[in-house]
Amino acid sequence: MPVPRTYRRICHDDRVAPSVLIVDDHPSFRASARAILEADGFIIVGEAVDGASALALLRQLRPDVVLLDVQLPDMTGFDVCTECGDLDTTSVVLVSSRDAADYGSLIESSGARGFVPKAELSGAAITSLLG
Repeated sequence: MPVPRTYRRICHDDRVAPSVLIVDDHPSFRASARAILEADGFIIVGEAVDGASALALLRQLRPDVVLLDVQLPDMTGFDVCTECGDLDTTSVVLVSSRDAADYGSLIESSGARGFVPKAELSGAAITSLLG
């Protein structure tokens, strides 16, 4: 169940904690990403294992951020970016186990806020792209 935006507050100050949808087909990465981001104050509102379920959850949950794997079983993360272009309140951050250079200009033209290698995922890395 999504957490209403009015209730998503970090206890020690008045900033609203960003809500995040994690999209990746590997359960171990989803679990790691959840632990890392929750420890850094993000609120995980959902998880998806492929592009189709990601698009459905994006429209249902309207998260602040979607952490989106580039390589999904049914479509690429770039395809998901194209499909969710109407969700201008959601910031997309692409992730991959591969290097950003492997994707060339696809990252810049995707509409995503940026790219973080999976090995470098942190709350600070996501925050730097959102700022």
